[in-house]
Amino acid sequence: MSEFSHLDEQGNARMVDVSQKQDTERTAIAQAKVRMKPETLKAILEGFVQKGDVLTTAKIAAIMAAKRTSELIPLCHNINLSHVDVEFESDIDNGILTIRSSVKCVGKTGVEMEALVAASIAALTIYDMCKSVERGMVIEEICLLYKAGGKSGEWKR
Repeated sequence: MSEFSHLDEQGNARMVDVSQKQDTERTAIAQAKVRMKPETLKAILEGFVQKGDVLTTAKIAAIMAAKRTSELIPLCHNINLSHVDVEFESDIDNGILTIRSSVKCVGKTGVEMEALVAASIAALTIYDMCKSVERGMVIEEICLLYKAGGKSGEWKR
């Protein structure tokens, strides 16, 4: 069980003790994709969704979620984030809206979960705001794209 840092020798869940780790700059980038009909994506981009500005609302939701990750994921540390950003890329022909979240901090543990939560909540917010237009949207490819900092250094998908 020692390969899982959130488990003790008996296999019980635990919060990892990071008190002896050095503070370093930490960065993570994650993504999520929302697949929908091209007409739905056009409505989002052109501002024709009844609930309002979908992308701005999703961005705010993502930032709020990143800041509250430790309240959502049981064994995550509470991290003092220094930056959260969310960008959107649209592929109208294929009806795909890609969400990329980037998160930074200076601390003892990484911000991968914060970036993943931000991308996930942005996708869920988009679904919520557009479900009256299309219930068949699919949230997919939630994944970590990049992380840097700490002892393990840089990682890229």
